[in-house]
Amino acid sequence: MGIEVGGLLGLIWLIIVIWAIVKVAKSGAGGVAKLIWILVLLFFPLIGLIAWFIFGPKG
Repeated sequence: MGIEVGGLLGLIWLIIVIWAIVKVAKSGAGGVAKLIWILVLLFFPLIGLIAWFIFGPKG
């Protein structure tokens, strides 16, 4: 049962990270800022999501 729960949580986490990347890509931030945010989200998902929620581009 632990594998199923872990897999489900992993899938939910992946969906959240993809959603954040899409929001960054659609934001009004400049191209370099978008690239940096996307790279941070890809390479540091937990820290990147927290930082993006606090400091990321709005809109």
